[in-house]
Parts: sequence; C-alpha cells; structure tokens
Amino acid sequence: MKSPYEILEVAEQATDSEIKQAYLQKVKLNPPDRDHEKFQQIHSAYESIKNVTSRENHALFNYPEADFDALLEQAFSTAQPSLISADHFDKLLRASIDDKTFLIGNPKMTTA
Repeated sequence: MKSPYEILEVAEQATDSEIKQAYLQKVKLNPPDRDHEKFQQIHSAYESIKNVTSRENHALFNYPEADFDALLEQAFSTAQPSLISADHFDKLLRASIDDKTFLIGNPKMTTA
C-alpha cells in the first residue's frame, strides 16, 4: 500500500502549496470521470496530508503495513546452520553442574 506522499509524488517535507500543486496535477491527469477509483485514491491522499494538522495526524495514527511472511522468513532463516559433532553434543548432555559452579566471591569457600 502506497503512502499519501508516494501517491502524490511529494517529499514528506513538502509544503502545503507543493502538496496542493501535486494534487491538482494528479487530478488533472486522472479526472473522476476517467478512473473514479484512482481519483478517490488521489483525493484521499490529499485529504490526509493537505495541511500541517493533517500531516501530524497521519504521522501519529497511520502505520505502514508489515509483510509478516517476510519478517518470519527473516527471523527463522540462518546464514549457515551451526553444526555440532555428535561427541560434543553427547558431552553437553552429560554435563552436570556441581556446587562449586554456584560459588560467588571466594573460590576456596566450600559448602558443607
């Protein structure tokens, strides 16, 4: 989905007059009797960013659509799977934690 700035082909820092000029140019090229849907899209874009207040509301309350499939693919993809040898994996499984592991401070101190 395109943002109003993309539809009107203006920068986000555009002034009110620049946005209005872009809107009028787009309406001239896409009159409502030629393509009503395109005209509605242009008009809606203009209404959402036509002045400072509208632009602030748009910035605060309109969120870009997220492509969740792409996000999930990126999250679960790995550049290269980490390989671990069977011997090393077996050692990890057999590893135990003794009382000395939990000692903090003086390593000479022993538990009773």
